[in-house]
Amino acid sequence: NILAKKDSVVLMPTGGGKSICYQLPALMLEGTAIVVSPLISLMKDQVESLRANGIAARALNSNNNDTENVMLRRECMQGKVKLLYISPERLDSEIFQTKLRHMKVCLITVDESHCISQWGYDFRPPYLKIAEIRQYIPNTPIMALTATATPKVVEDIQYRLGFKKNNVFQTSYERKNVTYNVIHEADKYGLMYRLLQKMTSGSGIVYVRSRKRTKIIADWL
Repeated sequence: NILAKKDSVVLMPTGGGKSICYQLPALMLEGTAIVVSPLISLMKDQVESLRANGIAARALNSNNNDTENVMLRRECMQGKVKLLYISPERLDSEIFQTKLRHMKVCLITVDESHCISQWGYDFRPPYLKIAEIRQYIPNTPIMALTATATPKVVEDIQYRLGFKKNNVFQTSYERKNVTYNVIHEADKYGLMYRLLQKMTSGSGIVYVRSRKRTKIIADWL
């Protein structure tokens, strides 16, 4: 679909292979693929992994100094960057949009695209402006990725990104290695301790309502 320049929404669980869905066509197409990502840590992981495999990937974010970002924008205009990871805030900047008009962009990927609909209004307002760059590169397809979206959110993502035609690919959210239980227990620390004692391998995740509580439980553990 991307090679045919069709917009797409991809719904897959975490670890389901969303990254390869845009990285492979990006390598096959001529030009630079822009990947909009909300977290610098995610950009860093992806860029390091790609560069380790000899792929020209870079990240344009606040971790770089001004000189580095100026050089990076120049490299993008020269076609030296295959995958450019960028935050929605940087994408919305006037200076980047000016440079964008002189870049050959083969694909726009929007990671965590549910932010456009579900949380975008408060969490990351620039997500709502991503579609504005389509006026500069009207023939470039958009791929929206998410691991969590209701049918209504999927509909809204496509509307707000200016899809010419609705197009959704979805795999099952079922995780055969995960079970869910509701346990009513007054002594939560005791329960947690007993459950952790039973773990023979792998890792455990403890979800907590606040950062303060997270620190308390982490120290206790």
